[in-house]
Order: sequence, then C-alpha cells, then structure tokens
Amino acid sequence: MALSIDDADAALYTIGQVAEMLGVQPAFLRRLDAHGIVVPARSTGGQRRYSRREIDRVAEVMDLVAEGVTLAGVRRVLTLRERVGVLEEDLAAARAAAAPPEERSRADGHPDECPGAASG
Repeated sequence: MALSIDDADAALYTIGQVAEMLGVQPAFLRRLDAHGIVVPARSTGGQRRYSRREIDRVAEVMDLVAEGVTLAGVRRVLTLRERVGVLEEDLAAARAAAAPPEERSRADGHPDECPGAASG
C-alpha cells in the first residue's frame, strides 16, 4: 500500500524533522512517547515516524505544557477531549434517530420515504 502525502495519518516525518518544525528538542518528543501521550509509528529500523495528525497533537501538548499542565495532566486532558468527541457524536446520532420520520428522511436525502410523499 503506497503512502499518500495527503494522508494525515501517514507516518512520514522523523523525530528530527518534527523537532525542527515545532522548535522543540527530540528529547521532548521521546518523553511524550515514553508517557504514552504521542506514540508515533516506527520504521522497520525502529526509528520514530510521525504523521501530520501526531504533529498537531504534539503542538496541542506544547500549548498545554506552556499553560503549566504536567504530562500526567496533559494525558488526562487529551483523554477527556476524546471522550467528549465520542459523546458528541453519540448525541448527534441519538437526536437524529429520535427526530420525526419526515425530518430523518430529509436529513438522509430520501424524501420519498416520507409518509404522504408523492411517488413518482
């Protein structure tokens, strides 16, 4: 499977490249890996390879650390943010399922399934 440079999850960047991009020391990135906060993929040779999504997460961690949050706190904040995202998706799905049939059919693009809709 070929890697696409447009794929935000493609592990393309070395630890040195990421450190230079973000203005941090490679040791900081290794600490994030050791603490399970940002765990990059590994090349066949064992080198860390970061995706754009992981680079964005490191930048998010840097913001939290700059605000005085410890690495343990960072891990908790990120975990809670992920949970909130999942709960928001679940809530949206539940609201869609609870909507009246005519609203559901409009939302999914099938107005012909509405009771009383003209067939044609």
